[in-house]
Amino acid sequence: MQRFMLKSKIHRARITGKELHYEGSLSLDASIMASANLLPFEKIEVYNVNNGQRFSTYVIPAPAGSGEVQLNGAASRLGEIGDIIIIASYALFDEKELVNFKPILVYVNEENRILEVKRGY
Repeated sequence: MQRFMLKSKIHRARITGKELHYEGSLSLDASIMASANLLPFEKIEVYNVNNGQRFSTYVIPAPAGSGEVQLNGAASRLGEIGDIIIIASYALFDEKELVNFKPILVYVNEENRILEVKRGY
C-alpha cells in the first residue's frame, strides 16, 4: 500500500507581495525552499490562516535570504500582504519508507527568517 503523507511544511510565513499579472505560482525565498526540501515547480498546498482560503499551486525560487513569499497570478486574489500562511508539500510513500519517516517542519519569524528546522513533531 502507498500513502500520501506530509513531506514538508513551512509554518506561519507572511505574504510579502502579490502579482496578479504573472503566469502563476508562489515565489518563495530559495533558502526556505531548500530547508523544506522543495524543488522549483513542485506542487504545494497553501493554507491562509487569516481568511481560511486553501489552494494548490507550485513554488518558484525568489532570491535566497530575501524573505519573499509572493502570491502570483490567480493565487494573488486569495491573500493579502501580511497574511499568515502555511505552505505544505505532500508525497506518496510505500509502507516501508514510513517506518522511520518524519516530515520536515520549517518555522519562520514575522520577517520570514528561519527560526528552526526539525523533523517530525
